[in-house]
Amino acid sequence: MTNNPYVYILIMAVVTYAIRVLPLTLIQKQIKSQFLQSFLYYVPYVTLAVMTFPAILDATQSPISGLCALIAGIITAWLGASLFKVAVSCCAVVFIAELIIPLF
Repeated sequence: MTNNPYVYILIMAVVTYAIRVLPLTLIQKQIKSQFLQSFLYYVPYVTLAVMTFPAILDATQSPISGLCALIAGIITAWLGASLFKVAVSCCAVVFIAELIIPLF
């Protein structure tokens, strides 16, 4: 195989297109399976979580401050805070943790 980057881009485009088009063309009827419906409902959320979780821990200078922000975000979201409040609380926790961690 050649090292032509256009070949790789073409293959990625075909695979991405096939993944999106094949279900639309193969499944003509409404999905009746409750399990399959719930599985398909949660796929976007799981995908977002899988892409976001490692970035939370690696985006800070210390993984400890990222972990503290993750815990703070989970707690504030669990208590019903809006997305903006969760983000602000996580940023504040990272800021404070980054100030405190070098002291130890």
